[in-house]
Amino acid sequence: MKPASRTRLMMTTDAVGGVWTFSAGLARALGAAGSEVLLVTIGPRPTDAQRDTLRGHQGVRLTETDLLLEWQDPAGVDLSHAHTVLSAIANRFAADLIHFNGYREASLDWKVPTIVVAHSCVNSWAFACRESDAFAGSEWRVYTSNVRDGLCSADAWVAPTCSFRNLIARHYGAPGTGLAIWNGVNGIGRGSEPKRPVILSAGRIWDKAKNLSVLSSIAAEIDWPIRIAGSSSMDQSSCAVPTGGCECLGEISHDELLREMQAAAIFVSPALYEPFGLSVLEAARAGCALLLSDIPTFRELWEGAAVFFDPHSLEELGQYLRSLCGDEVRCARLQRAAADRARRYPLQNTASRYRELYESLLVTDGDRTRIEKGGVPA
Repeated sequence: MKPASRTRLMMTTDAVGGVWTFSAGLARALGAAGSEVLLVTIGPRPTDAQRDTLRGHQGVRLTETDLLLEWQDPAGVDLSHAHTVLSAIANRFAADLIHFNGYREASLDWKVPTIVVAHSCVNSWAFACRESDAFAGSEWRVYTSNVRDGLCSADAWVAPTCSFRNLIARHYGAPGTGLAIWNGVNGIGRGSEPKRPVILSAGRIWDKAKNLSVLSSIAAEIDWPIRIAGSSSMDQSSCAVPTGGCECLGEISHDELLREMQAAAIFVSPALYEPFGLSVLEAARAGCALLLSDIPTFRELWEGAAVFFDPHSLEELGQYLRSLCGDEVRCARLQRAAADRARRYPLQNTASRYRELYESLLVTDGDRTRIEKGGVPA
């Protein structure tokens, strides 16, 4: 049986949010360890800056498609076409295993082991954002059925935190317990320059789950400037002027975002829904003090290394921000605590856990094949 270090792995991805950061980082780590990884995009195509994150990395290739993401096609009209396209890609690549960073495509007929990684879903997003009524139509019932089928069809399914794993299991009755594999990042830590009196946040401004509008609501009460990195709409990559008392940086490159994190003293995430939060992890590595919404995911990852607030309370958010801006000693202590906690989540640990999972599925698949041919497992 081929070891996971030499596996030909096909991995789906999308370029809309943190899934790209996760899959690109994991692909680079797996490629460096000897695997051949083919990243296949679904949904909007990656930007040149996103493509640049893969160039020159051993064992990593990129194929782009014009297939629709699940939430772009809730009625599943594109599913048959997706099967045709992805099957052809998998056959040309001679994939040993397929890693889906989505759900419904895993329900199709695959001849190799498959895993599903649950990064988010419409139903859990809508519940957290109190928008469930907006997704009650028949097309969203098809979406829910397709997500459930994908989870049930995969040989294994994974979530990036225990709290999100449990949420997915409750929403879909997913089989088994699911695995929780924490995400990880590599990259630069805190820079040599002193921190500046700046508050930073990052995320898709158009995404209600990121809850970034609350920052503009309290910006006038805060002495320090608040800077927000992220696209303001799905089809607009930048803001030309500051918005609502905050400076909107627009959709900047990953390297630019890391430089912003190195400079900022405080990173705040008021998210209502966050299955993991890679930007929080990167900010912690860069030595930012963390002010985070009090949701189960953030408690699981950052308890004891961050300040938590009720994301529905503007008063509480403003109070904590004013307190941190005015207390240099406490801010510095939180910066150290966040940087120390971030060391629990290195990319090499994430890649190692996924390699172990791939290996177990490849061995099981080999045993199953030998049984079907009349042999006996070793």
